[in-house]
Amino acid sequence: MLTQRISQIKPSPTLAIDAKAKSMLAQGIDIVNFGIGEPDFETPENIKEAAIKAIRDGFTRYTPAGGVLALKEAIVEKFKRDNDLDYRPEEIIVSCGGKHALYNLFQVLFEKGDEVIVPSPYWVSYPPMVMLAEATPVIVPTPEANGFKLTPEVLRAHITPRTKGLILNSPSNPTGSVYTRSELAALAEVILDHKLFVVSDDIYEKILFDGLEFFNLAQLDPELKKLVFVLNGVSKTYAMTGWRIGYLAGDARVIKAVTNLQSQSTSNPCSIAQKAALEAINGPQDAVAAMVQEFAWRRDDILTRVARIPGLKCVKPGGAFYVFPNFSYYYNKIKPDGQGSYSDPLADFLLEEAHVALVAGIGFGEDACLRFSYATSRERIATGLARIEAALQKLG
Repeated sequence: MLTQRISQIKPSPTLAIDAKAKSMLAQGIDIVNFGIGEPDFETPENIKEAAIKAIRDGFTRYTPAGGVLALKEAIVEKFKRDNDLDYRPEEIIVSCGGKHALYNLFQVLFEKGDEVIVPSPYWVSYPPMVMLAEATPVIVPTPEANGFKLTPEVLRAHITPRTKGLILNSPSNPTGSVYTRSELAALAEVILDHKLFVVSDDIYEKILFDGLEFFNLAQLDPELKKLVFVLNGVSKTYAMTGWRIGYLAGDARVIKAVTNLQSQSTSNPCSIAQKAALEAINGPQDAVAAMVQEFAWRRDDILTRVARIPGLKCVKPGGAFYVFPNFSYYYNKIKPDGQGSYSDPLADFLLEEAHVALVAGIGFGEDACLRFSYATSRERIATGLARIEAALQKLG
């Protein structure tokens, strides 16, 4: 009855663990939820007011399928201001969230017979999206010892005549790893040699720590920019996850095709949310700086607490709001599930025993680890780590 392509797709593990945690909360169980990748801050007031004004002004009808011109122009200015990248409005599309923009792009860019390189650990939705385009995700493990980052040698070794694209996410979900300019430049040589399309997922661009600077591949070379599609949005930077506004920049012919697809599926992104996004991009940025400062404190605190737990080790994240500790020390105490995963049953154990929700690393392509989102309060971080330590002690 169901198509083959949809039969291969499993629910998002991050949303699944969040749903399970919320179900237990509804039963009166106190759950510390490290599962969902969603800032716990309120959307800034100026952004809310812009949306309210849009409603009062009657800005409630259809807009152009690819977004209103004023928002596209603001995104063009954002790229120039923040990244020294020149785009035209016809090279921009606004979609119903970053995930929607990526899905549309994959449908337009990839097809049966194509291979797309996906460095692991990866965001959980990349491989299913590639598969829904009937292309093949080629999962390329990156070593923990290298900060979970792809090297040019490893990239070159996995390129075949069928390789059409590469997905890069920096800062990374789930690891928080950040590529430096020199690391990207080394990858750029291989990409240009093979004329690979690159999907640069920059959704955590503004959430950086320790004085790190953000770079993406499109910034490095005009010829490279022609191959790169830059994905960004307002969800993480401005605590606007529910507003569902993402955007994509790249070659005008591809963006036009993405817009055509969007016009036949969702029509336009929400008119009111577009006005809110316009204010987010053009308005004061003080709230962003305050949020990043708090995330930096939480990162340091959670790393200190993880380091106190015997057997755990963790790569220090340079951005985003995740840590991805290695729990394999405890795997000899855990029976693997039917798929041979240890992180899944350990995550289940910690949810049932410690009442702490974490996302199993297998969903990100790295079974040795579990992901914490520290988009929660300082108090809940302390409570959650104490519970995890106590539960792991029971394993011995």
